[in-house]
Amino acid sequence: MPKRFQGEVVSALKQRAEGIRIKHRLNGNSVKLYDKAYTSAGSVLRAETTLQQGDDIWVYRPKEGAPEGKLSWRPMRRGIADLHRRAEVSRQATERYLDALASLEEDATRHELVQRLSQPRGWRKQRARALHPFAPEDRALLEAVSRAQFTLNGFRNRDLRTVFFPQDAGNEPEARRRSAWVSRRLRLLRAHGLIHKLPGTHRYQLTVGGRKAITAILTALNSTVKQLVAAA
Repeated sequence: MPKRFQGEVVSALKQRAEGIRIKHRLNGNSVKLYDKAYTSAGSVLRAETTLQQGDDIWVYRPKEGAPEGKLSWRPMRRGIADLHRRAEVSRQATERYLDALASLEEDATRHELVQRLSQPRGWRKQRARALHPFAPEDRALLEAVSRAQFTLNGFRNRDLRTVFFPQDAGNEPEARRRSAWVSRRLRLLRAHGLIHKLPGTHRYQLTVGGRKAITAILTALNSTVKQLVAAA
């Protein structure tokens, strides 16, 4: 989270006659999920994003009152002028929420998932080593990139540096060493198809397959034997 952020994330679950609604709210904006189409055979989930406060959302536009002026990233306006951006942000937030929910539905066994990652991969004419989810270093890497705070905007090299190196580098050579260390891990995850780079940025996000694989692996690793036996 940016240091300037002073808001609060609130989740609420309500059950009505029409069905259940779960709502995640942040500074007046929210993502909701309904199951109003519930039947004895199952339910059809409907996701919805509502934006009431646009100060935290940016739009690439000219300055107010100067339509021909220089374009730059500015806060979203409440009128219809930025309706296209409002729709874009809402759609992206809803899709990410549903993608995260879909990652819970993975039919592959843990052995199959680990087997795919435990083979070396070729990437950009270079060899990438196998991943070892059970090893402390690779498990920490998978846990770091799947953190909830990276779901919306993704993560950068510097974001992961703060996770793995919480103390200040102290000098430029050490800062470069840490940056190179994280860069090698990012290349490894890209080679295995777990993350992809967002065009025109230095940010990365989990791929659909990456989210499913990491969610399944970490869920299994954090489950007790009793839970796994019951699920099996």
